[in-house]
Amino acid sequence: MLSRVADGLYWMSRYFERADHCARVLDSHYSLLLNPSLGGGDKRWQLITIALGLRSVDAGSDPHSDISRLLSDADEAGSIVSCIESARDNASQIREQIISEMWECLNQLFHDVSRPQFQAKDDDVHPLRLVNRVREGCYRFHGVTDATVSHGEGWQFIQLGRYMERACATSRLLDAYFSTSAEVDDLEWVALLSSCLAFEAYCKVFTADLTPQRVAEFLLLDADFPYTIRHSADRMREALGAIAEASPTRKSARIDRMIGHLRSSLAYAQIEEIMEHDLHTYLCGVIDHCRELHHAIHELYVDYPIASALEV
Repeated sequence: MLSRVADGLYWMSRYFERADHCARVLDSHYSLLLNPSLGGGDKRWQLITIALGLRSVDAGSDPHSDISRLLSDADEAGSIVSCIESARDNASQIREQIISEMWECLNQLFHDVSRPQFQAKDDDVHPLRLVNRVREGCYRFHGVTDATVSHGEGWQFIQLGRYMERACATSRLLDAYFSTSAEVDDLEWVALLSSCLAFEAYCKVFTADLTPQRVAEFLLLDADFPYTIRHSADRMREALGAIAEASPTRKSARIDRMIGHLRSSLAYAQIEEIMEHDLHTYLCGVIDHCRELHHAIHELYVDYPIASALEV
């Protein structure tokens, strides 16, 4: 596979997952902002917006202004509109390599979120309307991609981008919740789980007993639910293994060690030990692992010397 195609598929998937994550978080937390009784909410909201990539967040910033920026400010790199546009730009550069239905879903969603009515700042209902449209578009795009794309090397790069972004985004969101000393209300734990579509899945494992340690354990270490950090690491390992098999001349031993280290740090971890030492440090370690893995993947499959590609 050409390096530009692999890079385009990878970044298309990362940006799309970033937009999906932002939409889920805003959808889950919008109602909390209307409840003034929740203590510590302002500080936590500030940390959440930083985790979503909002720049220059002031301590006294207006949450509704933050939401508007995260939804429709094209100049904000972490906004939904900006991420959808970046995903579309990457897809357009490899248009001949993706299925037409994928392009139609992505292109339609881009035009939908760019409509003037979604940019109207004085429209009180526009935030949830845009969020709902994005979430519907994400479900459709993921369904079309998984159902119509051949599960070969290109699809594996799409999976790799999706789960790389998901692992980083979930780690930052967890850190935002646990980095403040303010007490977290049950409604806020529900919002955190709902941000990862995990509330019902969590209840099936732990019933409705919402404790910080159990919430952290589920979103961090559960192997079966698609939006947890461990599950994301497992899927990244599968994708990288499949890519290595499709490109046997590439020297992937370093990447194998890196993803193996990340996965083992999650598969054999105990939540009691993590919480006792420092959850913040642990989550930062996960993000650093992902960052280093991303750079190694880029060096091996995208920005590599021509001579190395010809080695047998």
